[in-house]
Amino acid sequence: MTYAVIETGGKQYRVTEGDVIYVEKLGAEAEESVTFDKVLAVVADGKATIGKPLVEGAAVTGTILKNGRAKKITIFKMRPKKNSRQKQGHRQPYTKVQIDKISH
Repeated sequence: MTYAVIETGGKQYRVTEGDVIYVEKLGAEAEESVTFDKVLAVVADGKATIGKPLVEGAAVTGTILKNGRAKKITIFKMRPKKNSRQKQGHRQPYTKVQIDKISH
């Protein structure tokens, strides 16, 4: 079993071929190919290759399935005895990516 640890959007993901992951929004449209070159580790056939900090020559390619926005979360701040209330909503944008190939 081959898997890799990649970094994108300030977060780290453990991916294998065929996985579908949700990452922070990328600047590409649906059905486009994307390459993640910040590969921190690759494990293939029981042999681990750990980068210092990145693995040289390793890349993970994937296909963007869609761009979207997550469900709305509500932020409500209230200061007691001050008659001060603040209500705010937020929807985080994301990109849905299917991992096609791990090369090392």
